[in-house]
Amino acid sequence: MGYIEGSNFDAVFTDPMLPCGQIIALHLSIPSIFFLRGIPGGVDAEAAQCPNPPSYVPRIFSSNTDRMTFTQRVKNLLISSSEFLLCDIVYSQFESLASDFLQRPMTMKELLSHGAIWLKRVDFVFEYPMPVMPNMVFIGGINCGQKKPLSQGKKPNQTKPNPFL
Repeated sequence: MGYIEGSNFDAVFTDPMLPCGQIIALHLSIPSIFFLRGIPGGVDAEAAQCPNPPSYVPRIFSSNTDRMTFTQRVKNLLISSSEFLLCDIVYSQFESLASDFLQRPMTMKELLSHGAIWLKRVDFVFEYPMPVMPNMVFIGGINCGQKKPLSQGKKPNQTKPNPFL
């Protein structure tokens, strides 16, 4: 910690799934940049104050679409509640670590609410659109690399047909 404190970092680039980087950022009073796909239980949306109503936003593993019947909405609400309880259990050790290290009571929501920028590895080709805050930037999936351009020797209509289409 002495080395980190003496290095005068400008920001902490971290994945908030394990919030140790965020604890250090709060200790050093520097901004944190989150790089994540999502946190189970919707803690990321709650910490960033994004609207995330369980009656409208489909939950993971629910098999629901963005157009749900009443029973699907109830199922979605139950899944959301169970995610919340599970996240409380999983992240309780980090809450106690943050409280001990920062010497003040901290919840996971409060810990992540100090994120300056959220770089979300979400691509709406695979996900449903969701409401976000201005400090959230969608950068696509980590596998979204750019294709190499065709060489000048080939013309686009001379490529071989794809046998899988």
